[in-house]
Amino acid sequence: MSETLTQYEKKIAAILAGIFSLRMLGLFMIMPVMAVYGQQLEGISPLWIGLIIGAYGLTQAVLQIPMGLLSDKIGRKPVILLGLCLFAIGSVIAAYADHVYWVAVGRFLQGTGAIASAVLALAADLTREEQRSKVMAVIGMCIGLSFAAAMVLGPLLAEKVGLSGIFAFTAVLAVLGILLVLLTVPDTVSKATNRDAIAVPGQLKALAKNPQLQKLNVGVFFLHLQLTCLFVVVPGLLVSAGFQSQSHWMLYFPALLASFVLMAPMLIWAIKSKRETLMFKVAIVLLAFAMALIWLFGDQGVGLLSALIVFFAAFNYLEANLPAWVSRLAPAGQKGSAMGMFSTCQFAGAFCGGVFGGVLLQQFNATGVLLASAAIVVPWLAISQKLVLPVKTKPKVVSVQVENHQMAEQIAQKLTQIKGVEEAVVIVEEQLAYLKILPKQLDQDALNMCLGQHVKNS
Repeated sequence: MSETLTQYEKKIAAILAGIFSLRMLGLFMIMPVMAVYGQQLEGISPLWIGLIIGAYGLTQAVLQIPMGLLSDKIGRKPVILLGLCLFAIGSVIAAYADHVYWVAVGRFLQGTGAIASAVLALAADLTREEQRSKVMAVIGMCIGLSFAAAMVLGPLLAEKVGLSGIFAFTAVLAVLGILLVLLTVPDTVSKATNRDAIAVPGQLKALAKNPQLQKLNVGVFFLHLQLTCLFVVVPGLLVSAGFQSQSHWMLYFPALLASFVLMAPMLIWAIKSKRETLMFKVAIVLLAFAMALIWLFGDQGVGLLSALIVFFAAFNYLEANLPAWVSRLAPAGQKGSAMGMFSTCQFAGAFCGGVFGGVLLQQFNATGVLLASAAIVVPWLAISQKLVLPVKTKPKVVSVQVENHQMAEQIAQKLTQIKGVEEAVVIVEEQLAYLKILPKQLDQDALNMCLGQHVKNS
């Protein structure tokens, strides 16, 4: 079997990454400009600035899992189209608004287009299981690139067309996404639950009690809370430091590039030395250090640039690793549920960061926001102190022929006794077995023998 993506899989990865990126670009472009250009809105205040920046996170958090489940019932493509239409409507409302209330309504509506689960489920439906992680990685990489592009395009566009123009451009991006779905996404796709991509309601309660997953969920909440707080204060500080609003990208872009250069050795060292949990804690401390640098040197361009490099290096390290660690910690057959909870916490953090940053900015100015954001690392480190990451495994899904739950348990037990099979869960209702394997240690002959007796390879 080929270990590379087929042309079809490459095409699907590119299409879905494009759909995802168009939407995320629209969401992100507001972040670096709202604190400056939002001053023209009627009723504006620091609290409203923070609320508008983070508003999308609330509706994203609430609807992330339900939209994925809806895609099981009516199909992936209709849900993606519905989400993009809602996103476009929210963008148009915000574009025509001259009062903060309606801009906030538009941002909340943008968040109702919570298509992440449906897009990832569609990727799982249309690609081979052994190549799925590569497709997901392409989508994840494009999300990171869309964030970097937003840091450049946001300030440049705002100078030309203002805040309303950015929202109008975002609506255009949503329409392009809709056309991309209509013209390129296949109509005949599975509506069955894929446990790698879609949350299963019955699993959520048990996963919420998993102490290791709790640490990662809290971590991504705090991470995105800090990111939103950063953009509540930094654009205003850049203006105070003498940078014209249209030139803010000249700090954001090199800071992001430099942060990627710094992140690479962090990743390599952590993996080679098997110190991933240590680097995780170092990255958390670096976030606080960056906030402290902004507080100390926020009136100097060099100081701000240095702080942004440190912040983005730590942020990108955590943003890249946290989802991967969730996948490693999630029990076999429960990755979709674990990632659903993780994404919910991520977007909830973005919303709470906007409110938290806005309140502090209104009551205590930028210093209050920065010091409070730095202080957040104390409980975060305390919660993460006993984080333990399991060995790296790969998922494998095979079709099974089982008549009842007792037989399913017997097959699962036989599979876990094979060398290199870390976990096995057999689902009677789906006639599938979800495995977590160690490829280099796997006894393939024993697995084939077991499969020959009980399982037909999918």
